[in-house]
Amino acid sequence: MYSNRSEVGEQATESLLATATTLLETPLDPLPDEAVVEATRQVERGMRMLAAVQHRLAVEISERSIPSRAGVKTLKRFLMQTLRLSSGDAGSRVNLVDWVGTRHDTTGQPLDPPLPRTAAALAAGEISIDHVRGVVAVMNRVPRTTAAEDREAAEEVLAEFARSGSPDDIGKVGARILALLDPDGRVTDDQDRARMRGIVLGRQRADGMSPIRGEITPALRALLDPLLAKYARPGVCNPDDPASPAVDPGHADADRLAAAAARDHRSPAQRTHDALLALLRSGVLGTELGTHRGMPVTTVLTMNLADVEQLSGVATTATGGTVPLREALRLAEKSQPFLAVFDHAGLPLHLGRTKRLATRTQRLALIAALHGCSRPGCDAPASLCAVHHVLDYRKGGHTDLPNLTLACDPCHALIHDGPGGWKTVPRTRGSRYPGRTAWIAPAHIDPTRTPQVNHRHHAAELLAHALTHLHQRNQHDRQQQHHQRPPTPDSHPPPTTTAA
Repeated sequence: MYSNRSEVGEQATESLLATATTLLETPLDPLPDEAVVEATRQVERGMRMLAAVQHRLAVEISERSIPSRAGVKTLKRFLMQTLRLSSGDAGSRVNLVDWVGTRHDTTGQPLDPPLPRTAAALAAGEISIDHVRGVVAVMNRVPRTTAAEDREAAEEVLAEFARSGSPDDIGKVGARILALLDPDGRVTDDQDRARMRGIVLGRQRADGMSPIRGEITPALRALLDPLLAKYARPGVCNPDDPASPAVDPGHADADRLAAAAARDHRSPAQRTHDALLALLRSGVLGTELGTHRGMPVTTVLTMNLADVEQLSGVATTATGGTVPLREALRLAEKSQPFLAVFDHAGLPLHLGRTKRLATRTQRLALIAALHGCSRPGCDAPASLCAVHHVLDYRKGGHTDLPNLTLACDPCHALIHDGPGGWKTVPRTRGSRYPGRTAWIAPAHIDPTRTPQVNHRHHAAELLAHALTHLHQRNQHDRQQQHHQRPPTPDSHPPPTTTAA
């Protein structure tokens, strides 16, 4: 019998960790095949039930306003910081909590989640998080005006299918349900379309390519269609054909256009890509875009002089991407060049001023040196960042490069003297990362309050540190093996003899 609920909760989590430790340490070799398979099933069921427990805890954190008391604006940001989750993982958890989490009214009574049957199946360990995501994706497309009983029936069918079916097939079942609920697409209204709209640019891969996906509204489709009809037609904007008409094919000779179309072997998807690239490169769509954070709305490319001389490597962009050097030089043909000179530590040489706002040149220097937000773990590119005074300008901090860094808006808002506030301090010349800005996290994230720098935009230094550590460890292991090696017979001193 426990004295209070707090002890019960602590005992439960301790028991969970102890069970996990036991499972990790228990030898699996003695188990027969059937037992290994059954253990896999039971562990999977336990992980699914624990996902429901995570939702309960997330609801509890939200309803107690723990993030706001810690100085964090959203539950997603709190989970990212406290559990060191990725933005995608934390966002997915918060989204699923809104669908299958059990919240409470002002009197503390539980409220049914929007998907009660799916929530119950997850809590029982009968379906996985991927099943839940599939159900949510379908239910999010059910028209808002659908009758409540039809919506409930749709969720019941999906949850029941999920208990025995694959997550990959939920979309197929959902498509049939949506076809029955809205056979001709007329029930869906503007609010439904507004809810579903979105274009997602995925992270740039190692090969330089970036995935794109999404759904566009009828209005955006109406604007894009005539552009693509003109610029994505066969023979137009073909980067592999020097004779292909580009931005203004309307004035191209008909015979020339027909000949270019006959030589064009691109797919429709490739033609759409090349049309958008040609339009953006031409500047037709960006003539009156003004400025953003004190900079023109344009592409900012940073190139290394040695790479330019060798025509190799990549240029980096202010948005965090990379462009092969030859393509970057093509983009830079009509640009305004800046030469940034750095010291041996990779920091811009002194460039200061007495005013509070950083100049365009200072911002360019920070973009070239830092590439993005300086808060540890943040991957926001420079294009989303403001210039931050490490020592507050109101407290005597100068608008000089050694006292300036980049911080995105959400991270910038974290810096304050109240509860849950972050601090920024400069790294001195004798530290491992001289001239960089270190951030001190609040106690709920790092109880030790140890200053940390951001490595997300500086992968090379992490690799160099890891290789150095690996080399030192291997050298230490070799020395240990040398000292522990037993002496060879030849190394024994000869026996001494004593005269009789």
